[in-house]
Amino acid sequence: MKINPNQLDRGYLKYKNEYDRAVIKTLESGWYILGEEVEKFENRFKEFIGSNYCVGLNSGLDALILAVRALNIGTGDEVIVPANTYIASVLGVTENGATPIFVEPDEFYNIDANKIESAITDKTKAILVVHLYGQAANMKKIKDIATRYNLFLVEDCAQSHGAKFADESTGTWGDIGCFSFYPTKNLGAFGDAGCIVTDNYEIYEKIHMLRNYGSKVKYQNDILGVNSRLDEIQAAVLNIKLEHYDELKKERISLAETYLNKINNSSIILPEIREMADAIWHLFVIKVKNRDKFQEYLTSHGIGTQIHYPIPPHLSKAYEYLGYQKGDFPITENYADTLISLPLYDGMTEEEIMYVIYVINSYRG
Repeated sequence: MKINPNQLDRGYLKYKNEYDRAVIKTLESGWYILGEEVEKFENRFKEFIGSNYCVGLNSGLDALILAVRALNIGTGDEVIVPANTYIASVLGVTENGATPIFVEPDEFYNIDANKIESAITDKTKAILVVHLYGQAANMKKIKDIATRYNLFLVEDCAQSHGAKFADESTGTWGDIGCFSFYPTKNLGAFGDAGCIVTDNYEIYEKIHMLRNYGSKVKYQNDILGVNSRLDEIQAAVLNIKLEHYDELKKERISLAETYLNKINNSSIILPEIREMADAIWHLFVIKVKNRDKFQEYLTSHGIGTQIHYPIPPHLSKAYEYLGYQKGDFPITENYADTLISLPLYDGMTEEEIMYVIYVINSYRG
Protein backbone atom coordinates (compact mmCIF):
# COMPACT_ATOMS: atom_id res chain seq x y z
CA MET A 1 0.00 0.00 0.00
CA LYS A 2 1.26 3.50 -0.87
CA ILE A 3 0.22 6.38 1.36
CA ASN A 4 1.24 9.98 0.68
CA PRO A 5 1.87 12.44 3.50
CA ASN A 6 -1.05 14.44 2.10
CA GLN A 7 -3.66 13.79 -0.58
CA LEU A 8 -5.26 17.08 -1.61
CA ASP A 9 -7.48 15.65 -4.33
CA ARG A 10 -9.43 13.73 -1.67
CA GLY A 11 -10.57 17.03 -0.19
CA TYR A 12 -11.68 18.30 -3.59
CA LEU A 13 -13.53 15.12 -4.54
CA LYS A 14 -15.37 15.11 -1.21
CA TYR A 15 -17.48 18.10 -2.28
CA LYS A 16 -16.61 18.22 -5.99
CA ASN A 17 -20.04 19.22 -7.29
CA GLU A 18 -20.35 22.10 -4.82
CA TYR A 19 -16.85 23.39 -5.59
CA ASP A 20 -17.43 23.16 -9.32
CA ARG A 21 -20.74 25.04 -9.15
CA ALA A 22 -19.22 27.77 -6.96
CA VAL A 23 -16.24 28.32 -9.25
CA ILE A 24 -18.32 28.32 -12.45
CA LYS A 25 -20.81 30.72 -10.89
CA THR A 26 -17.94 33.07 -10.02
CA LEU A 27 -16.47 32.85 -13.52
CA GLU A 28 -19.87 33.52 -15.08
CA SER A 29 -20.42 36.54 -12.82
CA GLY A 30 -17.76 38.53 -14.66
CA TRP A 31 -16.53 40.02 -11.36
CA TYR A 32 -13.18 38.60 -10.27
CA ILE A 33 -11.62 41.01 -7.76
CA LEU A 34 -13.14 42.06 -4.40
CA GLY A 35 -16.66 41.01 -5.20
CA GLU A 36 -19.55 39.23 -3.50
CA GLU A 37 -17.66 36.02 -2.71
CA VAL A 38 -14.90 37.85 -0.81
CA GLU A 39 -17.41 39.93 1.11
CA LYS A 40 -19.44 36.82 1.91
CA PHE A 41 -16.37 34.96 3.15
CA GLU A 42 -15.15 37.86 5.27
CA ASN A 43 -18.54 38.09 6.98
CA ARG A 44 -18.83 34.35 7.54
CA PHE A 45 -15.27 33.88 8.72
CA LYS A 46 -15.39 36.67 11.29
CA GLU A 47 -18.54 35.04 12.71
CA PHE A 48 -16.86 31.62 12.65
CA ILE A 49 -13.88 32.96 14.62
CA GLY A 50 -15.83 35.39 16.80
CA SER A 51 -14.21 38.67 15.70
CA ASN A 52 -15.72 41.99 14.71
CA TYR A 53 -13.79 42.38 11.46
CA CYS A 54 -12.10 40.30 8.77
CA VAL A 55 -10.00 41.34 5.78
CA GLY A 56 -9.33 38.81 3.01
CA LEU A 57 -5.74 38.85 1.73
CA ASN A 58 -3.53 37.16 -0.83
CA SER A 59 -1.72 34.83 1.61
CA GLY A 60 -0.91 34.06 5.22
CA LEU A 61 2.50 35.69 4.82
CA ASP A 62 0.87 38.91 3.63
CA ALA A 63 -1.42 38.73 6.66
CA LEU A 64 1.62 38.65 8.95
CA ILE A 65 3.47 41.41 7.08
CA LEU A 66 0.46 43.74 6.99
CA ALA A 67 -0.44 43.00 10.61
CA VAL A 68 3.00 44.12 11.80
CA ARG A 69 2.88 47.12 9.46
CA ALA A 70 -0.55 48.16 10.68
CA LEU A 71 0.82 48.29 14.23
CA ASN A 72 3.56 50.72 13.08
CA ILE A 73 6.32 48.29 14.03
CA GLY A 74 9.53 48.79 12.06
CA THR A 75 13.23 49.52 12.16
CA GLY A 76 14.64 49.62 15.68
CA ASP A 77 11.72 47.64 17.13
CA GLU A 78 11.80 44.06 18.43
CA VAL A 79 9.12 41.38 18.17
CA ILE A 80 9.21 38.21 20.25
CA VAL A 81 8.65 35.10 18.11
CA PRO A 82 8.87 31.34 18.64
CA ALA A 83 12.24 29.87 17.70
CA ASN A 84 10.57 26.75 16.28
CA THR A 85 8.26 27.92 13.54
CA TYR A 86 8.02 28.16 9.79
CA ILE A 87 10.08 31.05 8.46
CA ALA A 88 6.94 32.93 7.32
CA SER A 89 6.22 33.89 10.94
CA VAL A 90 9.60 35.59 11.16
CA LEU A 91 9.40 37.14 7.69
CA GLY A 92 6.33 39.04 8.84
CA VAL A 93 8.64 40.83 11.28
CA THR A 94 11.75 41.33 9.18
CA GLU A 95 9.86 42.48 6.06
CA ASN A 96 8.95 45.53 8.13
CA GLY A 97 12.55 46.13 9.23
CA ALA A 98 11.99 44.97 12.81
CA THR A 99 14.15 42.45 14.67
CA PRO A 100 12.88 38.99 15.71
CA ILE A 101 13.74 37.88 19.24
CA PHE A 102 13.49 34.11 19.46
CA VAL A 103 12.05 32.22 22.43
CA GLU A 104 12.27 28.46 22.95
CA PRO A 105 9.20 26.17 22.78
CA ASP A 106 7.55 24.16 25.52
CA GLU A 107 6.71 20.44 25.52
CA PHE A 108 3.61 21.15 23.42
CA TYR A 109 5.78 22.61 20.61
CA ASN A 110 4.45 26.16 21.12
CA ILE A 111 6.27 29.20 22.46
CA ASP A 112 7.10 28.73 26.16
CA ALA A 113 5.12 31.38 28.00
CA ASN A 114 7.46 31.05 30.99
CA LYS A 115 10.41 32.27 28.89
CA ILE A 116 8.83 35.30 27.26
CA GLU A 117 9.39 37.90 30.00
CA SER A 118 13.16 37.40 30.05
CA ALA A 119 13.24 38.26 26.32
CA ILE A 120 11.45 41.61 26.73
CA THR A 121 13.54 44.78 26.38
CA ASP A 122 12.76 48.47 26.03
CA LYS A 123 12.69 47.88 22.25
CA THR A 124 10.04 45.17 22.38
CA LYS A 125 6.81 46.20 20.69
CA ALA A 126 4.92 42.93 20.26
CA ILE A 127 4.66 39.22 20.93
CA LEU A 128 3.92 37.07 17.90
CA VAL A 129 2.42 33.71 18.89
CA VAL A 130 2.24 30.74 16.52
CA HIS A 131 -0.34 28.03 17.26
CA LEU A 132 1.86 25.34 15.77
CA TYR A 133 0.55 22.08 14.30
CA GLY A 134 -3.03 23.11 15.14
CA GLN A 135 -2.84 23.34 18.93
CA ALA A 136 -3.53 26.57 20.79
CA ALA A 137 -0.65 28.10 22.74
CA ASN A 138 -0.91 29.12 26.42
CA MET A 139 -2.85 32.25 25.57
CA LYS A 140 -4.09 33.33 28.98
CA LYS A 141 -0.57 33.65 30.35
CA ILE A 142 0.77 35.20 27.15
CA LYS A 143 -2.02 37.78 27.02
CA ASP A 144 -1.38 38.66 30.67
CA ILE A 145 2.28 39.33 29.84
CA ALA A 146 1.38 41.44 26.79
CA THR A 147 -1.06 43.50 28.85
CA ARG A 148 1.36 43.98 31.74
CA TYR A 149 4.15 45.21 29.45
CA ASN A 150 1.83 47.16 27.12
CA LEU A 151 2.81 45.06 24.10
CA PHE A 152 0.83 44.28 20.98
CA LEU A 153 -0.20 40.64 20.62
CA VAL A 154 -0.30 39.09 17.14
CA GLU A 155 -1.44 35.52 16.55
CA ASP A 156 -0.22 33.41 13.64
CA CYS A 157 -3.17 31.05 13.19
CA ALA A 158 -2.05 29.58 9.87
CA GLN A 159 -2.40 26.08 11.33
CA SER A 160 -5.17 26.60 13.89
CA HIS A 161 -8.47 27.48 12.16
CA GLY A 162 -11.15 26.91 14.77
CA ALA A 163 -8.82 25.79 17.58
CA LYS A 164 -9.54 27.27 21.00
CA PHE A 165 -7.90 28.05 24.30
CA ALA A 166 -10.24 28.34 27.29
CA ASP A 167 -13.17 28.25 24.85
CA GLU A 168 -11.95 31.31 22.94
CA SER A 169 -10.86 30.89 19.32
CA THR A 170 -7.27 31.39 18.31
CA GLY A 171 -7.07 34.72 16.54
CA THR A 172 -9.33 36.45 19.05
CA TRP A 173 -6.90 36.71 21.98
CA GLY A 174 -4.61 39.28 20.42
CA ASP A 175 -4.84 42.57 18.58
CA ILE A 176 -4.71 40.77 15.22
CA GLY A 177 -5.14 37.15 14.17
CA CYS A 178 -3.43 36.09 10.93
CA PHE A 179 -4.70 33.14 8.89
CA SER A 180 -3.41 31.22 5.89
CA PHE A 181 -5.69 29.24 3.59
CA TYR A 182 -2.87 27.50 1.72
CA PRO A 183 -4.25 24.25 0.19
CA THR A 184 -2.77 21.96 2.88
CA LYS A 185 -4.42 23.86 5.74
CA ASN A 186 -7.44 22.48 7.57
CA LEU A 187 -9.42 25.26 5.94
CA GLY A 188 -7.55 25.34 2.66
CA ALA A 189 -8.25 27.04 -0.65
CA PHE A 190 -7.11 25.74 -4.05
CA GLY A 191 -4.29 28.26 -4.19
CA ASP A 192 -2.76 30.97 -2.02
CA ALA A 193 -5.15 32.88 0.23
CA GLY A 194 -5.20 34.44 3.69
CA CYS A 195 -6.89 36.95 5.99
CA ILE A 196 -6.64 38.85 9.24
CA VAL A 197 -9.26 39.19 11.95
CA THR A 198 -9.44 41.90 14.60
CA ASP A 199 -11.83 43.62 16.98
CA ASN A 200 -10.13 46.98 16.44
CA TYR A 201 -11.81 49.15 13.78
CA GLU A 202 -8.72 51.32 13.18
CA ILE A 203 -6.58 48.23 12.52
CA TYR A 204 -9.27 46.81 10.26
CA GLU A 205 -9.57 50.03 8.30
CA LYS A 206 -5.80 50.32 7.87
CA ILE A 207 -5.31 46.74 6.64
CA HIS A 208 -8.39 47.12 4.45
CA MET A 209 -6.60 50.01 2.73
CA LEU A 210 -3.14 48.43 2.79
CA ARG A 211 -4.33 45.39 0.82
CA ASN A 212 -5.63 47.59 -2.04
CA TYR A 213 -2.89 50.09 -2.83
CA GLY A 214 -3.63 52.14 0.29
CA SER A 215 -7.03 53.10 -1.06
CA LYS A 216 -10.60 53.18 0.28
CA VAL A 217 -11.97 54.88 -2.83
CA LYS A 218 -10.59 54.02 -6.28
CA TYR A 219 -7.73 56.33 -7.30
CA GLN A 220 -7.72 57.99 -3.89
CA ASN A 221 -4.61 56.58 -2.20
CA ASP A 222 -4.43 57.65 1.43
CA ILE A 223 -1.45 55.54 2.56
CA LEU A 224 1.34 53.51 0.96
CA GLY A 225 -0.26 50.15 0.27
CA VAL A 226 0.27 46.91 -1.63
CA ASN A 227 -1.75 44.53 -3.79
CA SER A 228 -2.84 41.72 -1.48
CA ARG A 229 -6.45 40.89 -2.26
CA LEU A 230 -8.20 37.60 -1.62
CA ASP A 231 -9.18 36.20 -5.01
CA GLU A 232 -12.90 35.82 -5.78
CA ILE A 233 -12.50 32.21 -6.94
CA GLN A 234 -10.55 31.22 -3.82
CA ALA A 235 -13.16 32.96 -1.67
CA ALA A 236 -15.88 30.95 -3.44
CA VAL A 237 -14.01 27.72 -2.66
CA LEU A 238 -13.52 28.76 0.96
CA ASN A 239 -17.21 29.56 1.35
CA ILE A 240 -18.02 25.96 0.41
CA LYS A 241 -15.34 24.49 2.65
CA LEU A 242 -16.41 26.65 5.59
CA GLU A 243 -19.92 25.16 5.30
CA HIS A 244 -18.41 21.70 5.83
CA TYR A 245 -15.71 22.67 8.30
CA ASP A 246 -17.29 21.07 11.36
CA GLU A 247 -17.45 17.66 9.72
CA LEU A 248 -13.92 18.02 8.36
CA LYS A 249 -12.68 18.96 11.83
CA LYS A 250 -14.42 15.95 13.41
CA GLU A 251 -12.91 13.64 10.80
CA ARG A 252 -9.39 14.90 11.42
CA ILE A 253 -9.75 14.71 15.20
CA SER A 254 -11.01 11.14 14.85
CA LEU A 255 -7.99 10.20 12.75
CA ALA A 256 -5.63 11.79 15.27
CA GLU A 257 -7.31 10.00 18.15
CA THR A 258 -6.83 6.71 16.31
CA TYR A 259 -3.10 7.43 16.10
CA LEU A 260 -3.00 8.40 19.78
CA ASN A 261 -4.90 5.32 20.94
CA LYS A 262 -3.32 2.69 18.73
CA ILE A 263 0.33 3.64 18.20
CA ASN A 264 2.25 1.58 20.72
CA ASN A 265 5.98 1.76 20.28
CA SER A 266 8.52 2.79 22.91
CA SER A 267 10.65 4.48 20.22
CA ILE A 268 7.86 6.97 19.53
CA ILE A 269 6.88 9.98 21.65
CA LEU A 270 3.31 10.97 20.84
CA PRO A 271 2.05 14.58 20.97
CA GLU A 272 0.20 15.81 24.07
CA ILE A 273 -2.56 18.38 24.40
CA ARG A 274 -2.22 21.29 26.82
CA GLU A 275 -4.86 21.73 29.51
CA MET A 276 -7.56 24.19 28.37
CA ALA A 277 -6.29 23.97 24.76
CA ASP A 278 -7.87 22.56 21.62
CA ALA A 279 -5.98 20.71 18.93
CA ILE A 280 -7.44 20.60 15.42
CA TRP A 281 -4.52 18.46 14.19
CA HIS A 282 -3.29 20.36 11.19
CA LEU A 283 -0.33 18.00 11.52
CA PHE A 284 0.20 14.87 13.57
CA VAL A 285 3.80 15.22 14.70
CA ILE A 286 5.70 12.56 16.63
CA LYS A 287 9.18 12.58 18.15
CA VAL A 288 11.68 9.88 17.16
CA LYS A 289 15.29 9.70 18.29
CA ASN A 290 16.75 8.23 15.10
CA ARG A 291 14.50 10.06 12.66
CA ASP A 292 16.38 9.27 9.45
CA LYS A 293 16.25 5.54 10.13
CA PHE A 294 12.55 5.75 11.02
CA GLN A 295 11.70 7.79 7.92
CA GLU A 296 13.59 5.38 5.67
CA TYR A 297 11.75 2.47 7.29
CA LEU A 298 8.35 4.07 6.61
CA THR A 299 9.37 4.94 3.04
CA SER A 300 10.37 1.32 2.42
CA HIS A 301 6.83 0.34 3.40
CA GLY A 302 5.21 2.88 1.05
CA ILE A 303 4.41 5.50 3.72
CA GLY A 304 5.30 9.09 2.95
CA THR A 305 6.18 11.53 5.73
CA GLN A 306 7.26 15.15 6.04
CA ILE A 307 9.58 17.07 8.35
CA HIS A 308 8.22 20.37 9.69
CA TYR A 309 10.74 22.03 9.93
CA PRO A 310 14.31 20.71 9.50
CA ILE A 311 16.11 24.07 9.69
CA PRO A 312 14.97 26.53 12.38
CA PRO A 313 14.78 30.16 11.21
CA HIS A 314 17.72 31.25 13.40
CA LEU A 315 19.99 28.75 11.56
CA SER A 316 18.69 29.53 8.06
CA LYS A 317 20.98 31.22 5.58
CA ALA A 318 18.40 34.00 5.25
CA TYR A 319 18.98 35.03 8.88
CA GLU A 320 22.74 34.61 9.09
CA TYR A 321 22.93 38.36 9.62
CA LEU A 322 21.31 37.99 13.04
CA GLY A 323 24.45 36.21 14.23
CA TYR A 324 22.99 33.08 15.83
CA GLN A 325 24.96 29.85 16.08
CA LYS A 326 24.03 26.19 16.40
CA GLY A 327 23.39 25.54 20.07
CA ASP A 328 21.80 28.92 20.82
CA PHE A 329 18.32 27.35 21.01
CA PRO A 330 18.89 23.71 21.94
CA ILE A 331 15.24 22.73 22.47
CA THR A 332 14.27 24.12 19.08
CA GLU A 333 17.22 22.42 17.43
CA ASN A 334 16.36 19.12 19.09
CA TYR A 335 12.82 19.34 17.77
CA ALA A 336 14.17 20.14 14.30
CA ASP A 337 16.23 16.94 14.44
CA THR A 338 13.64 14.57 15.92
CA LEU A 339 10.10 15.57 14.86
CA ILE A 340 8.34 14.00 11.89
CA SER A 341 4.79 14.38 10.55
CA LEU A 342 2.70 11.29 9.82
CA PRO A 343 0.13 11.13 6.99
CA LEU A 344 -3.07 12.98 7.93
CA TYR A 345 -5.55 14.45 5.45
CA ASP A 346 -9.20 14.86 4.56
CA GLY A 347 -10.60 11.60 3.24
CA MET A 348 -7.92 9.35 4.75
CA THR A 349 -9.45 5.89 5.09
CA GLU A 350 -9.50 3.55 8.08
CA GLU A 351 -7.55 1.02 6.04
CA GLU A 352 -4.82 3.57 5.36
CA ILE A 353 -4.44 4.79 8.93
CA MET A 354 -4.48 1.25 10.35
CA TYR A 355 -1.73 0.29 7.90
CA VAL A 356 0.41 3.25 9.06
CA ILE A 357 -0.16 2.22 12.68
CA TYR A 358 0.71 -1.42 11.96
CA VAL A 359 3.98 -0.45 10.28
CA ILE A 360 4.91 1.96 13.09
CA ASN A 361 4.17 -0.56 15.81
CA SER A 362 6.40 -3.06 13.98
CA TYR A 363 9.34 -0.63 13.93
CA ARG A 364 12.41 -1.43 16.02
CA GLY A 365 14.47 1.65 16.74
